[in-house]
Amino acid sequence: MDAVHLIKATRHALAECESVEEIVAESWQVQALAGAIGSHLAAYGPQSVRSEALGLSEAGTQARRSGTGSGMRISESREARADRLSQIQDPKCALSDLSGLLAETGVALVLVAVTAREEGLYWQCIEAIDAADESEDRVSGILRRLEAHEHGPAA
Repeated sequence: MDAVHLIKATRHALAECESVEEIVAESWQVQALAGAIGSHLAAYGPQSVRSEALGLSEAGTQARRSGTGSGMRISESREARADRLSQIQDPKCALSDLSGLLAETGVALVLVAVTAREEGLYWQCIEAIDAADESEDRVSGILRRLEAHEHGPAA
């Protein structure tokens, strides 16, 4: 499945969350998707973005492992949507959409964190916010490199 379609499905799932646990679980779905997009671009993207894409892959994978250990993980009955990624038809569009999704995830997590009554939930949200921020930074770096690749060296 194309990255843009998976991002839209994940955005919809995040918007449909009705509980704190669902929001946190969806944040890890977003991280898994960011990691998968990074892996795909590291393997098949333009040479100029491969090292940045590898960094996104590692950030997403590391965050996914953290989320799995937190107890607020992608349930075993629900696979990670990211596992269905098979192509990225338009890398700039996919990365731009992913950046927006990461920002939306961060906002949702901040809202959960500020209303958290349990310290453990608060810290899980902070960890997920940090992961989303790191991934968003990496996505921005890849987008800058794609722009530079398209426009060639500065004159």
